[in-house]
Amino acid sequence: MRTDEARSGVIRQAPADAIDTTGVYASLDDLVRLQYRVQGMTFLPKQPVHSILSGRHASRMRGRGLNFEEIRGYLPGDDVRTIDWKVTARTQKTHVRVFTEERDRPALTVVDQRSAMFFGTRRALKSVVAAETAAASAWRILDQGDRPGAVVFDDAGWEVIRPHRSRKTVMRILETIVEKNHALNADSATPSNPTMLNRVLETVNQRTGHDHLITIISDFDGVDEESDRLLTRLARHNDVLAVPIYDPSAETGLPGGRLVVSGGELQMEIDTARGSVEQRMRDVVDKRVSRVMSWQDKLGVPVLPLSTERDPLDQVREMLGALPGMRRGGSRR
Repeated sequence: MRTDEARSGVIRQAPADAIDTTGVYASLDDLVRLQYRVQGMTFLPKQPVHSILSGRHASRMRGRGLNFEEIRGYLPGDDVRTIDWKVTARTQKTHVRVFTEERDRPALTVVDQRSAMFFGTRRALKSVVAAETAAASAWRILDQGDRPGAVVFDDAGWEVIRPHRSRKTVMRILETIVEKNHALNADSATPSNPTMLNRVLETVNQRTGHDHLITIISDFDGVDEESDRLLTRLARHNDVLAVPIYDPSAETGLPGGRLVVSGGELQMEIDTARGSVEQRMRDVVDKRVSRVMSWQDKLGVPVLPLSTERDPLDQVREMLGALPGMRRGGSRR
């Protein structure tokens, strides 16, 4: 948990034998192993999603585009929707338009590893869930034959990995995420920087042209009207997916009484029984979540909220479903 979110707390050094970094820091080995779990996953929902945070929405993702290839005579089994009626009328013979699916699409995963993400009351910190989600996204992009790239940012700056279709690129993305993830700690000298979100979105706007898939994984600390403007520009010519990472306390509130939280090496105790402490935290989160969720209707940007309480891939599979025509084990029929 960030120290500036609990100024009323007391910080103390945790006993050496009590330190457990499970869920506090991402493991490169774990992120690599996710490549075996992403087969059959898709960001295109089969039906509207229902969630306390997300409300009801359907996908606005275009997916890959289609390139026109040729006009040829109609053959049995051709989709009647592809008939070119002008050519058919002119030649008096049925013709269809043939399209091929676009290949090698650039995909950019924007990953937040700021100090605001160093918080969680359940299974893992938000920073770890973001790392897991980004790794799964990168592996899935590569598996589809597209070009994975990333922008990984913290409070001090960001690193850009240009999209390239190779395992080496995915590994570089994962190593960058882990490096920034492991730099997080409760007593970091780098101050929290909410303005970094918009700076990164501006950078993404400058580096992407058309027809990118852009996935933004963050708790969206610092989101404001400028964020709306930048997202609007991005979504005008690209597919944009927002993945807000939230802690269950955003819905249920923090457990009452004195709560001990840890940053791996330090522990902090805050009195959540004090209504003012919890209310201030809830107000901040509610305002942020409301703005992000409004992007679905205002900007046409799909939003996929993920909780720190459960495995993110399990949540994605439940909300969006597996690819049609997939057998167990991930092979197509």
